[in-house]
Amino acid sequence: MTHRYVYGVVDSDDVEFETDAVAGATQIYTISHRRLGAVVSDIDTTDPEETDEDAQRHDDVLREIMDDGQTVVPMQFGMAFESDRALKNVLRGARPAFRRALNDVEGRIELGIKIVRDEDADVDRAAIEESVADELEPIAAQSVANDLFSDRLVLNRSYLVERDDREEFDAAIVRLEDEHEDLTVRYTGPFAPYSFVDVKIGAQR
Repeated sequence: MTHRYVYGVVDSDDVEFETDAVAGATQIYTISHRRLGAVVSDIDTTDPEETDEDAQRHDDVLREIMDDGQTVVPMQFGMAFESDRALKNVLRGARPAFRRALNDVEGRIELGIKIVRDEDADVDRAAIEESVADELEPIAAQSVANDLFSDRLVLNRSYLVERDDREEFDAAIVRLEDEHEDLTVRYTGPFAPYSFVDVKIGAQR
């Protein structure tokens, strides 16, 4: 396993732990350049197959980093590099973008809400969107709309929330559930803030 699989980037060089990692690896560690640390494990390919199991392992590694209190800029599944040098070149070239992204998400988590109507229900989508916005937007630092991939989905949004505001956000979700008993509110997270970072790091080789 001579290549490096990347989970995310942190403002640190001391992330290291054992876990079930992507492609059968067991050790997580950092490759660093000027205090930016790419959180990696070893892998024998630069084109890993995205199985359900490895996608879950990718997310689990990010969650463990976050649970340890670290801020992380998450990478999408499949980012692998042939060598430490190639990876450090990327950290060097994208350093300003990573710094901005780390500042944007520092101390924050991503939470998601989906509101689903019953199959035959007729709902006022605009009124529901306004109700959700009134409850959640004052608490969240940012929010973004996601695809309505089903005709039963009334609303699908992700929110960037300060860790310290998590309980307040939870309470707002409960109020929404009470207010919309005729709808299903699906509340998910916390996740690494995928929806709120957009760092392009170029080729994998």
